[in-house]
Amino acid sequence: MIAHLRGRLFTKSPNQTIVECGGVGYDVAISVTTFSALPSEGAEVSLHVFTHVREDQIALFGFAELQEKRLFERLLTITGIGPKLAITVLSGIAAERLVTAIRGQDHATLTRIPGIGKKTAERVVLELKDKLDDLAVAPASAGRPIGAAGDDALSALVNLGYGRPAAQKAIESAIEKHPEVAGDFEMLFRAAMAAIR
Repeated sequence: MIAHLRGRLFTKSPNQTIVECGGVGYDVAISVTTFSALPSEGAEVSLHVFTHVREDQIALFGFAELQEKRLFERLLTITGIGPKLAITVLSGIAAERLVTAIRGQDHATLTRIPGIGKKTAERVVLELKDKLDDLAVAPASAGRPIGAAGDDALSALVNLGYGRPAAQKAIESAIEKHPEVAGDFEMLFRAAMAAIR
């Protein structure tokens, strides 16, 4: 099984990349978080890889951070979550926030993730809440809490191609300047877009 790839970044998009290793291009599915961490095309890249084998195909899923790969593997242990949904989940919410939501049994946050309904959210919490001890959560000092609307705005900015740190800073700046927008996704998103330019 392929567990790691290091080579030249041939192409990249928010959900897929091709890494060229020794003249062979590996098609790797990635999360938006990993996409944000990738260097520019043509640069050297290193990815942790999960190889998924089925009767009719072999699929590679790549991660910039080992913690994200471990979380992906935990999600696969849950009935009803396959690799495509797991990578969608990791694209819809930062790994640290996902771990916090699962540990805190925060079903509301989980059901806001595309593809996760109420029953799946309950299953995720039930099956994983005590199995995430080895996955560290970033300390609170890594950025002020930005709330649910802030998390959604952060995800939207990252999906548009902005780097996660720059997007986080823009959202925090927007909330600081206009506290009234903190709970409203659309207003916060627009204020953050203005701050990021």
